[in-house]
Amino acid sequence: MISIALTGSIGMGKSTVAKMFEAAGVPVFDADAVVRALQGPGGALVERIGELFPGCVRSGTLDRACLAQIVLDDRSKLAALEALVHPAVREWRQAFVDEHSDAPALLFEIPLLLETGGEKEFDKVVVVSAPADVQRARVLKRQGMTLARLESILARQLPDEEKRRRADFVIDTGGDLSTTEAEVRDVLACLGIAAR
Repeated sequence: MISIALTGSIGMGKSTVAKMFEAAGVPVFDADAVVRALQGPGGALVERIGELFPGCVRSGTLDRACLAQIVLDDRSKLAALEALVHPAVREWRQAFVDEHSDAPALLFEIPLLLETGGEKEFDKVVVVSAPADVQRARVLKRQGMTLARLESILARQLPDEEKRRRADFVIDTGGDLSTTEAEVRDVLACLGIAAR
């Protein structure tokens, strides 16, 4: 089994590309979706996050905006949150691997893969990338996103150029979807994986 990590900066098209891998027959583990489940209503980490960040959990519900404001402004608080979240995500990831043990390849969508040194755990790293103006336009369409918030997020992420340099494969998402889909199929062909 080949383990493929999919990463890229905010607004580069990771989720779109992950869906293309899934449509081609590769099971996909979405780390962000797992985090949302762990932090969502009834999530396993809500109570512990409330203990770490008083005021961010009300009536058993995590106020994600409150939490984001705290961790974006304080790296030590971000590290404390990550120390709680990362082990829980690893448990879910192992369960996913066990469930799909007969698949020829698995894809793991992990936004901060290179920032955390996680690439060592995977056979191949695929970076999604798009021109900066395309990225900015995509992100600023998101509800509640501001230029200042985008800049704060980008300051915590490796520059796109560095991610591209460290990738085994780069998929350009700046063009049309059919071109991106062809690039996904090219990556699978290079890895010897038959696309569905």
